Amino acid sequence: MTRTDPQKRVAVIAIGGNSLITDKDHQTVEDQYAAAGETTRHIATMIKNGWDVAISHGNGPQVGFILRRSEIAAKVEGMHEIPLDVCGADSQGAIGYALQQNLYNGFREMGIDKSVATIVTQTEVSAQDPAFQNPTKPIGGFMSAEEAERRRLEDGWQVVEDAGRGWRRVVPSPQPVRIVEEEAVKALINAGIVTITVGGGGIPVVADEEGNLHGTAAVIDKDLASALLANVIGADMLIISTAVEKVAIHFGTPNQQWLDEMTLDEARAYLAEGIHFAKGSMAPKIQAVIQFLERGGEHAIITNPENIARALAGETGTHIVRQRTAARA
Repeated sequence: MTRTDPQKRVAVIAIGGNSLITDKDHQTVEDQYAAAGETTRHIATMIKNGWDVAISHGNGPQVGFILRRSEIAAKVEGMHEIPLDVCGADSQGAIGYALQQNLYNGFREMGIDKSVATIVTQTEVSAQDPAFQNPTKPIGGFMSAEEAERRRLEDGWQVVEDAGRGWRRVVPSPQPVRIVEEEAVKALINAGIVTITVGGGGIPVVADEEGNLHGTAAVIDKDLASALLANVIGADMLIISTAVEKVAIHFGTPNQQWLDEMTLDEARAYLAEGIHFAKGSMAPKIQAVIQFLERGGEHAIITNPENIARALAGETGTHIVRQRTAARA
């Protein structure tokens, strides 16, 4: 990325689902708006301290809600169902609206002269990605065995039985290859505009033989897409915001150890051991950080939203770097 101001400090912040839905009792639009306000307050402090920021976010529960509404409406009112890629686009707009309005109001209160924009963002994946041969991500509501079989035959769905609770549709989770709107993101960041992008990992699209894009039913990992975004815009920092202040090895055991810092090699080794990071939560975050550093990134932080400012000051969080310097050793 060529910056108009080489002194800019640019960060990509990937905020997790806990930043929007704190628990099962607070899932309404109003609850999510309030949760977004709490998270953006911490991001606004970072921006006030001189950072230019691109924000990504999860959207799993929100897409699930959209799908369920669509399925119910189709059964009760005969309405058309909404394709998964369009659900992703819908969620990007709604979540972006909540984040950017909260940021706008926070900036006014803090006396910050900043604009915020949400980009409905497509993320290209390869049609040859092995994930398309092994769908693993459950989406939508539960179905009876009869309904699942009908969907498999009529709609070509992949379906699985889910722990005795019923049948669900599963879709692939391919690797992100390209952020389609990356030039627009770069332009906004260069202009000093806080940019909300790659929501939910981006809307998954594939290119045909002529290079035209088409939506596909898939789920892209938000942290992996955020890492790719951080590389293509030349970010100085990738921050993955999650539910814990630091990363731990031997998590949940008597040998649990919170980590202040990891090198790239240490992160690779811990991930390869397969015992430290849960596949559905911390493992993808560590994998995203590894990819960011392998592609040239220098510094990543994993922490919770309320500790972002302290983590940037070196007071907390888990810092992952390509190589430990003498100052850090």
